[in-house]
Amino acid sequence: MKGRKRLLAGLFFVALLLYNGSGAKAESASAAILIEAETGRILYEKNAHQPLPMASTTKVMTALVALEHAELSETVTAGKNAFGVPGTSIYLQEGEQLSMEEMLLGLMLQSGNDAAVAIAEHVGGSVENFCSLMTLKAEQIGCENTIFATPHGLPASNHHTTAYDLALICREAMKNPDFRRIVSTQRASIPWAGHAGNRILNNKNKLLSSYPGALGIKTGYTRAAGRCLCFAAERDGMTVIGCVLNAPNWFDDAREIMDRGFEAYEMRTLVSAGETIRTLPVEKGVEEAVAIRARNTLSAPVPKGTWPELILDLPDHLPAGVEKGQAVGTASLTDGGQVLCTTVLYAAENVPAASFRTHLTRVIEQWLLP
Repeated sequence: MKGRKRLLAGLFFVALLLYNGSGAKAESASAAILIEAETGRILYEKNAHQPLPMASTTKVMTALVALEHAELSETVTAGKNAFGVPGTSIYLQEGEQLSMEEMLLGLMLQSGNDAAVAIAEHVGGSVENFCSLMTLKAEQIGCENTIFATPHGLPASNHHTTAYDLALICREAMKNPDFRRIVSTQRASIPWAGHAGNRILNNKNKLLSSYPGALGIKTGYTRAAGRCLCFAAERDGMTVIGCVLNAPNWFDDAREIMDRGFEAYEMRTLVSAGETIRTLPVEKGVEEAVAIRARNTLSAPVPKGTWPELILDLPDHLPAGVEKGQAVGTASLTDGGQVLCTTVLYAAENVPAASFRTHLTRVIEQWLLP
């Protein structure tokens, strides 16, 4: 009986350690971040601007650049450089042909390094040129500490990013519906030349089958980079995107970070696209006022139970001659002084200048009022 009690006590102690450890699982990552997809607001970060190698999460940018420069139906031929690339592979043979979509499935589900080289040479003419396109794209979307030296993420000097930059890359990529569809695919079949059956591709991202609302994105591992993971999920109208670099508990880290985000924040919508925000007077126009509308919807994540502040930047009045659709100001949502999102405000109608007769009529109407 005493032995059984000791065993139960020991199991309880181990369970307690595991529970306490789970509360700090995100600490296993050297760097981590979670952002909200629509606004880019940072919901959680740890060493988010520290440059680190990123292994096969590199392929997020590989896929994004390929999708922007090629059609999914294009035929991609594997050259001699794509054959026998070390690491994970879809076992391309030199001269083998697949469509760009099939190559991207092999790239993002199976993490094929050979597919990465085949895609890079098809789009860029050479791996070097393609990597230049990748680095340029990173700069264009606001990455300040990212350089791509390979399209697959195998160790290379001066090949690095940060958790923050990688999140920006993922956010941009997830705007592309083809990218979203590919990285959320759990299993696919593509041709395999010289074999009786097709290649069966199984997505390495376990979150797709274990985390409610998971959308992707990409796993990565090398001895130099450790375990790296880009992930995304949607719940209650809010989509979050995150990255962990050098994270031994990569999937647990991702779950915990996303749970924190969903538990602490919620989306608030204060303005809808096309909604009339205000009516402004028009000086010397055929109409005395014009409706002012929002170009885009304003939604932002804020701590649960709170609301963002709506800030309008508009003149007191408009001159005659304003045209329908003309930008006349902006509306922004802020929280704690931080601007979360902004949209243009525009005039809903044309308001030409009034004629002398119109002015005279108005004067008479005003004089006749009791």
